[in-house]
Amino acid sequence: MASAQDIIETDIPEVLKQKPELAKDISAVIHFNITGDNGGTWTLDCTKTEGWVAKGAEGTPKMTVTVSNDDFVKIRAKQLNAQMAAMQGKLKFKPMDMALAMKLAKLLG
Repeated sequence: MASAQDIIETDIPEVLKQKPELAKDISAVIHFNITGDNGGTWTLDCTKTEGWVAKGAEGTPKMTVTVSNDDFVKIRAKQLNAQMAAMQGKLKFKPMDMALAMKLAKLLG
């Protein structure tokens, strides 16, 4: 079973290597605040050309995504719809920047 850490530290950089245009599109610093078991904080910096992911909160984020490890894994596995999760309050974006959230969804989809 994957964890949020696997997704953030392994999957996301893989996707960004294959599709660098996604990083250019997002072009922002995003903090992931993962709650529950296997939780933690990670920084996704799409303003860089490589080394996008770091553990901990670095820099000033354009958005902070808060979600539990379990829900994050379910969203990535397409067992939980991201829009539904957001409406149910399981997936929080602060500030609620719809355009940026949609770009992030492409990266996680």
